[in-house]
Amino acid sequence: MQEIIGVGRRKTAVSSVRLRRGSGIVEVNGRPFEEYFPLSLQREAILAPLQKFGEPGNKDLVIRVKGGGIEAQVIATRLGIARALVQESEEIRGNLKEFGYLTRDPRKKERKKYGQKGARKRFQFSKR
Repeated sequence: MQEIIGVGRRKTAVSSVRLRRGSGIVEVNGRPFEEYFPLSLQREAILAPLQKFGEPGNKDLVIRVKGGGIEAQVIATRLGIARALVQESEEIRGNLKEFGYLTRDPRKKERKKYGQKGARKRFQFSKR
């Protein structure tokens, strides 16, 4: 098994995941997994597709992530792992879809419009 690459996106966060055979080491931007994502809830969310449909103990993950906030990076990384698993084995595609791991969240921040305070908010209206 060579290296498999999966890319995930969420808002402005982009995550590139390299999946290869190994001993279960996860590295994010050159740092240990536990150091980059300190909350266990975040780590569980990222590794959920691997826990359910792969063998996390014998796969190494090299993750490159940039942009967005920490939660957007978590969801982008989860999508990248799910896409890499589908490239490895096409049979698990239906199961990953069922759990929502292959769904790309299309929501982005709406731009601010001129003549307004924000994207939707207006300046205060004065009748007199």
